[in-house]
Formats: sequence, C-alpha cells, structure tokens
Amino acid sequence: MSPALQLPGLAVVGGGPAGLMAAEAARAAGVEVDLFEAKGSVGRKFLIAGKGGLNLTHAEPMPGFALRYGPRAEPVAAWLRDFGPDELRAWARGLGVDTYIGSSRRVFPLDRKAAPLLRGWVRRLKDQGVRFHVHHRWTGWDGDGALRMATPDGERRVRAAACVLALGGGSWPQLGSDGAWTDAVAARGIGVAPLVPGNCGFDVGWSTHLAQRHAGAPLKPVVAHWRDAGGTGHALQGECVITATGLEGSLIYALSVPLREAIARDGHALLWLDLVPGRTPERLQRDLARPRNGRSLSEHLRRQANVDGVRAALLREVLDAEALVDMGKVAVALKRLPLVLQRPRPIVEAISSGGGVRLEALDDDLMARALPRTWFAGEMLDWEAPTGGYLLTASMASGLRAGRAAARQLLASGG
Repeated sequence: MSPALQLPGLAVVGGGPAGLMAAEAARAAGVEVDLFEAKGSVGRKFLIAGKGGLNLTHAEPMPGFALRYGPRAEPVAAWLRDFGPDELRAWARGLGVDTYIGSSRRVFPLDRKAAPLLRGWVRRLKDQGVRFHVHHRWTGWDGDGALRMATPDGERRVRAAACVLALGGGSWPQLGSDGAWTDAVAARGIGVAPLVPGNCGFDVGWSTHLAQRHAGAPLKPVVAHWRDAGGTGHALQGECVITATGLEGSLIYALSVPLREAIARDGHALLWLDLVPGRTPERLQRDLARPRNGRSLSEHLRRQANVDGVRAALLREVLDAEALVDMGKVAVALKRLPLVLQRPRPIVEAISSGGGVRLEALDDDLMARALPRTWFAGEMLDWEAPTGGYLLTASMASGLRAGRAAARQLLASGG
C-alpha cells in the first residue's frame, strides 16, 4: 500500500456551501487548506437549488429567524450570531453580487443566478491558496486514522493535521449528498440520528381519475390545518401542488416535520385543507344553499363558490354521491377537506434531510468529542429548517464555525 499523502494543514471534505465556507474561514486565518470533492466540480446542489432563482437567505429578523430551526434553534442561533442573514448578504457583496428582498421576504441575487456567485467564490478561494481535489470520494478512515478517498485511479489515503467533514445529508444523491457516510461516522463512536426526508412531499393515495387528470395542478391559496402531538390545532396559509401520489409544494414542505412525526407515531397524518379561504363558513353556506335551477353540481359549485377543476375533483375524492347533494356537507368539506397522508416521499426526492450527526456528539465548535481534530458542518448535522433561505444560511454558518475552530486549534498547536 502506498504511503498516505501528508497534508500541511486542514482537509475539508465536501464541496458544498458548508465545506467551501469552512475552507474560506480556515484559509483566512492563515491555515493551509485542501478541499476534496466526490464529484467533478464543487457546488452542484447549490447550482441546482438556484435554477429557479437562488434563494440565499431570508429577511426575517431575529429571534424569529432562529426559531425556524425548531428544536435546534438554540445551537443554530449561536452559529448565526457569527454569520446570519445580514452577514451572508455582505459576503455576497464582497463577491460582487448584490441582493434584494423579494415580496415573500426571501433574499435573492439581483440576477437570481447561482452560477456567477459560485464561480466567483471558487475563483477567490483558489486565489487565496485553497487547493481543490475533485473526484475524491471519502469512504472513511483507515486503521491509522488517515482519510480514505476513492478516486478514478484507485484508493488514495490522506493524512491531515485536522479535518472538517461537510458531506451533506441524504437528499439529491445524484449530486453527491447520498448519506453513505453514516456507518463510517457511527463506527467511530459518533452519534448519528437516522436520515429522514425533510422539505418533502407526502403520499395520499388518490383515485386513478384524480391522479391522471390533475397531477401537477396547483392549489393556491389554501389553508392547511393540523394538530400537533398534544392535540393543539395549527393553521398555515400557502400554496401546494397535486402530484400523482399526493401533495408537495412550499406549504407542505413547511409542515414536513410535524407530518412526518405524526406518521412515525400514528402510522398516518391527518391534514385538513381550506379550499376557499376567502369565504367564511357562513357565507359559503348561504352561497351554496341558493337554488340550482336545474344546473349540474359542477356548474353550481363554479357559479356559487368559484370551485372547479382540481378543487371540485378533491371534493369528489372525499365525499360520496349522497353527501355531494347535501350542500351543508359540501360547504363543511370545502372549508376543511380531510386528507390522510400515508407516508413521506422517499429521501432521494426531498429538498433536504433531517437526522445526521447528533449535535450532542459535538462540542460547541462542532468538533467530535470522540474524535479530536475532526469537525462536522452543514446538512450532515442533525438539524432541520424550512425552505426560504434558512437551510443555506445555517449550512454556511456551521461551515464558518467549524473552519474557524479548526484553524484556531491548528495555529495554537503549531499545525
């Protein structure tokens, strides 16, 4: 076996936003940095995520911003104190990319494109001396603690004074974040929570008619109602899309954690949709009670409640023929359409994933308690956030924290 490549400083494994930020932070502190990426180029998920307009962060002020991270709000808030939404926008300006706040308070580059920002970032890192190694897929550690890398030319072993692992979660595996690292990390005594889909769609089990006729149809706006584990009711207005198997879209993604947990707990999740949020129940009852004058049910719903297309199809999905002629029952269903969600869509389809390296297994600087001089960052950590810029902001903030901490330790020890 050939000897391991000995690096003079920090090895960063993973070329997503967290890994790139860790490399930038460590190099800015004066540490030598080598970055390893499994694919042929870095930032592939970053580029795909920005295809419809790169959502960099969100303009929601603190502490509300930090509360978006749910049970992990407190530790993530500590990361955000060093690199929050304002700092991210300033960082983008430093790369020549100005940003604006959209109507939903999401923050985008002026041109909405990811590629110019990524190109500028990589160019600056290379100019600063970060060395990039692509087609290097991390597969674990050897018996002496060296990093094992699968390359087109066979396995390569790398020994570094310190290491930041930023390997992503389990979503979008074709772009590199396939979660294959979990067994190797757990084998070193580092706690890992199972990876689960986050910001994902859910299966309902539509009839063939609805699936074939209305898959892809948007529902906007609607109000979702659900109950938490304690039975407390919640509501959120937004938009979603009918799929061939169920529902997806921003409204459903925002509820993915409570819905997923309900399915894990009860075997299913109950969700109610208000299909006509612009009408009070009383007005809807009055409108639908008007005489039909020989009109079909479809025409009556369209004229009196502006309900047609996919909304009418959903109504027929949950009410039988007898109930459909009772306008009182129709009105109740339109304001609170009951749906039983069977399962989340597979993790490979999810925008992000939950689970990962447990924060309890790390110190405040994200170094593994069981494996000194090894830090973790990004989506491979056990935290979740909704879409809207929250995912990217915390990923980059965790990379900054890990990179700075690694650099401090290396500089304090002389390498």
